[in-house]
Amino acid sequence: MSLPRVAIVGRPNVGKSSLLNRLARRRVSIVDPTPGVTRDRVSAIIEIEPPSKTPKGTESRLAEIHDTGGWGVYVVDGAHIDDAGKDLRDLTEDIEFQIKEAMDKSDLIVYVVDAQSGITHLDETVAEMLRKSGVSDRVLVVANKVDSRSWEAHGHEAAALGLGEAICISSTSGHGIRYFTDILWKRLEGLTGVRADDPDMKLAIIGKRNAGKSSITNALAGENRVIVSEIAGTTRDSVDVQFEIDGRSFTAIDTAGVRKQKSFADDIEYYAYRRMLQSIRRADVTLLLVDATDRVSQVDKKLAMELQRQFKPTVIVVNKWDLVDDSVSPEDYLDYLTKELRGLDFAPIVFVSALEGKGINDAVTMAFNLKSQSEHRETTGKLNTVIKKILQDRGPSSRLGTIAKLLYVSQIAVKPPTIAMVVNEPGMFEGQYERYLMNRLREELPYSEIPIRLLFTKRKRKSLHELKHGQKDATISEHTRLNPPAGQAGDGAITPPDDRTTPITDD
Repeated sequence: MSLPRVAIVGRPNVGKSSLLNRLARRRVSIVDPTPGVTRDRVSAIIEIEPPSKTPKGTESRLAEIHDTGGWGVYVVDGAHIDDAGKDLRDLTEDIEFQIKEAMDKSDLIVYVVDAQSGITHLDETVAEMLRKSGVSDRVLVVANKVDSRSWEAHGHEAAALGLGEAICISSTSGHGIRYFTDILWKRLEGLTGVRADDPDMKLAIIGKRNAGKSSITNALAGENRVIVSEIAGTTRDSVDVQFEIDGRSFTAIDTAGVRKQKSFADDIEYYAYRRMLQSIRRADVTLLLVDATDRVSQVDKKLAMELQRQFKPTVIVVNKWDLVDDSVSPEDYLDYLTKELRGLDFAPIVFVSALEGKGINDAVTMAFNLKSQSEHRETTGKLNTVIKKILQDRGPSSRLGTIAKLLYVSQIAVKPPTIAMVVNEPGMFEGQYERYLMNRLREELPYSEIPIRLLFTKRKRKSLHELKHGQKDATISEHTRLNPPAGQAGDGAITPPDDRTTPITDD
């Protein structure tokens, strides 16, 4: 049973995104005074607590809430508004279609007006559209920006729209929010489904502008879930969309496209870029979209470097393959990508056509495979056997004739698989030999298509105090050129080997 859907609608810049962020208790939508920042349907699962007067033990209610773009967003007082000064009138129809879709598929509609600016002609237009659509009984009118009681009289002017009394709130200060959520909780009665389980996988879709990210999301959804346009940079927010394929659920995160630049055009573009980086961090796997009709760009290469920096399992998705000349074979293109996207040579590559819906399920299936690889934890015994064999085949060399010795090894983390090695000379294992060791480990262990993190540490000698008190080797210093993955600073902490750790001997 799915969760009830709540759509937030209204003209531009009345505080719809701020209200969503308030209800979600986190920043879901980009908030900016520029009209038209939100273009797609941005959604979040929210939990509405029961009113304070309900019996003890009354459960909260869950809902999926959608923030939509502003109605008539690009035609305001005759001006066509865009952060880059482009004429984007063609997008108006797409945004209005998204609003209509959200309303048609929602159980409740929260219609937001601005109490401080008063009721405008555009407010009346939206209200008339709601009345004619026959959804009046599902509408809650909210007068936003009522920062104090002195503004409430202005907020109640919204009753003239013919959709009922307005609920006065301030999404920024929190004034009236509890009263609003109490009403929302009551209206959700009989609509609430089961508690939404966490998805089996979070999948971020990234790429340069106009590579087809939103088209991929829509092909998965089977509907125009996000706006698809030839205008580069259409997606601003990172849009979460829930899916289920073959009984496995996942969340696809459609992110804003990245363009080559020395600086950001404005705050909106900066926040969209930061949101894209956050989406990579919270994803289990990423789909890196490459446009088959265009050369691999510096943006593609920088995104690949970011994925390496975050040790993120990646499926390289070559989109628009249906538009490539027949003289170009998949094998030739694979060779080309391997040379251009250095550092991701282990990542699987899938050829798709978002327009025709071909190959997309294969990319998702591969993503689930990578997630399983990243969660695998290898036994110490198997690691000892494998690394011992690798060292026998080819050990690190030293100009001074020092023989490299590996004393202990253990996998200390997953996502990414992190293998810590206590050695006599960490510097001997870095650089070229580290890359060789990673490649061999991918051949021997079930990590063939994902990043592996290696940590080389040197055991220090016991101090006199430790010898007197019988302490174990508690002072192990980390020596590695790799930083911990973003958001996982604690995963890389190396603990001293215990009695169960099997040492690697020279025999």
